[in-house]
Amino acid sequence: MDQLQELEPKLLWKHFSNICSTPRPSGFEGPVIAYIEEFARGLGYPVQKDECGNILIRKSASEGKGNSPAVVLQSHLDMVPQKNSDKKHDFRKDPVEPYVDGEWVKAKGTTLGADNGIGVAAMLAILENNKLKHGPLELLFTVDEETGMSGAKGLSPQLLTARKYINLDSEEEGKIYIGCAGGINATGMMSYQEEKSETDRNAYELVIKGLRGGHSGIDINLGRANAIKLMNRLLFTASEKFDINIGKFTGGSARNAIPREAFAIVTVPGQLDSQFNVFITEYSRILEMEFAIPDPGISLELTRISIPDMVMSNPAQCNLLRAVYACPDGVIRMDDRVKGLVETSNNLSFIECHDGKSVIKCLLRSSVDSARRNLENSVLSALSLAGFNVEFSGAYPGWKPDPSSELLAVLKNVYEKLYRKTPQVQAIHAGLECGIIGAHYPDMDMVSCGPTIQYPHSPDERVNILSVKQFWNFLVSVLEQL
Repeated sequence: MDQLQELEPKLLWKHFSNICSTPRPSGFEGPVIAYIEEFARGLGYPVQKDECGNILIRKSASEGKGNSPAVVLQSHLDMVPQKNSDKKHDFRKDPVEPYVDGEWVKAKGTTLGADNGIGVAAMLAILENNKLKHGPLELLFTVDEETGMSGAKGLSPQLLTARKYINLDSEEEGKIYIGCAGGINATGMMSYQEEKSETDRNAYELVIKGLRGGHSGIDINLGRANAIKLMNRLLFTASEKFDINIGKFTGGSARNAIPREAFAIVTVPGQLDSQFNVFITEYSRILEMEFAIPDPGISLELTRISIPDMVMSNPAQCNLLRAVYACPDGVIRMDDRVKGLVETSNNLSFIECHDGKSVIKCLLRSSVDSARRNLENSVLSALSLAGFNVEFSGAYPGWKPDPSSELLAVLKNVYEKLYRKTPQVQAIHAGLECGIIGAHYPDMDMVSCGPTIQYPHSPDERVNILSVKQFWNFLVSVLEQL
């Protein structure tokens, strides 16, 4: 029996279970788009789909609510495809396997997709439930939020008629968000010289794994290790101590996920082999000590392998290791006005170096445009000095908070009546689509809310069951009040 469909509210969990069975990694949302289209048309609702693949479904006001203001509900369809290295899973065709673990719903070895699948499921449940009281609704399902926000960017300024907008992509119940950071992608590319491996060397594969990773926005301030940075630190020191040669260096997968794993193939002079093994053992202990609290599962593995045909030339190797060392990563600056909020950060998210080509990817975030541009210059300088050609792309604006929002006042009032406490109102160091959509509709009154989702963008992702029920009750109560 499907455990999820035994949870409350049943309609929401039914749709979330179905969504988990429907592949939807960023850029490949076709199956979930088809699911929503078929479901909506089966209920008699017309479906609009734009050139980007965004879906809009309109639901008329319930009886007696015809004079209420129209409201947009919005969630994104795609999910971050992250899995443990020992998990065989193709996100383009395999279903996510959710299960109940006490107070939480998790997935077996992969991201769960509660970000933003719970929001999507809530909207489908609202579409199906005709007993709810609400004004006119515009249900907007966007695509490609996690990798480029191309759905939000391509949204027509004429598509929406409502001017009150509730985004369902926040990840902590009891908080209402009214602002977010903007961001931009950085990609560095470099070709390098290779040389034949020397035959008097031994070859090893190095693996750093077991890190928690997480969302590169909301988790960037938790002190979690970046596997790429740790591997580079190892290779840098080993290059100086043991004259290693690098055959391959890879790590990370998604720009918006803190890298959990990194891999390298190296060759070591035969006469230094035993000392190198001792060094790896000592380095492993150092990592375990340094990251015992934020990453208790961290591990470093060393495996003897056959010697690769080619390795990086010494100048190229030196340039690469110095560039990665110099590239900023993590929190750059905290917000001066909001305690605990990150203002500016960088996630060195991806590296792939082999066969004479190197690629490095970063995601830069900031709520201050000038600070983001300053960070761009730092990343550009670190990589270009090593010979990388650096390009910036996919910039998206932040969402400026409006504490005087009429919609915010309604949400606060409803939450206080429901739960006898005041919700927290704040901004988030992550890229919500509100900033982009607000640029299309400057007069839109916007807020964001959601259930409690922990460790998104990693296989540890989990959603709190009680918070989903509270989020649902809050959402339908807001719609009734408006």
